[in-house]
Amino acid sequence: MTKLGFGSHPYLLGFDQLERLVERTAKTGSDAYPPYNIEQSGPDCYRITLAVAGFAEEDLSITMEDRALVIRGRQGEDGADRVYLYRGIAARAFQRSFVLADGVDVAGASMENGLLHVDLRRVVPDPVVQTIPISKK
Repeated sequence: MTKLGFGSHPYLLGFDQLERLVERTAKTGSDAYPPYNIEQSGPDCYRITLAVAGFAEEDLSITMEDRALVIRGRQGEDGADRVYLYRGIAARAFQRSFVLADGVDVAGASMENGLLHVDLRRVVPDPVVQTIPISKK
């Protein structure tokens, strides 16, 4: 028996890219660092908040890569002169990716009290009605 894929359903023409996005999202690791929240701040507004304690603004980068919002953090060298008796604050590099739907854009980013906030906005396009003429052959 052959497996019928999501993108090959007869009512979903042209949605094969959506199937690839779902597969890519499912394959991402379940690393819990850094912890994050996703909240809806309005009818068409969202906010992703990452706990990035110990990172400075210049240690973080936010990029869009093929509809994926990628947030990377890399801390500079801590110095060899410190001797830790206990080290509970993570100081490792990270990369966290979020796949954004078409029409969702990054509105801005800010840093406050060790939290990185990335604001997203859904742009609702005006409905377009298009009449297709039928030609005679």
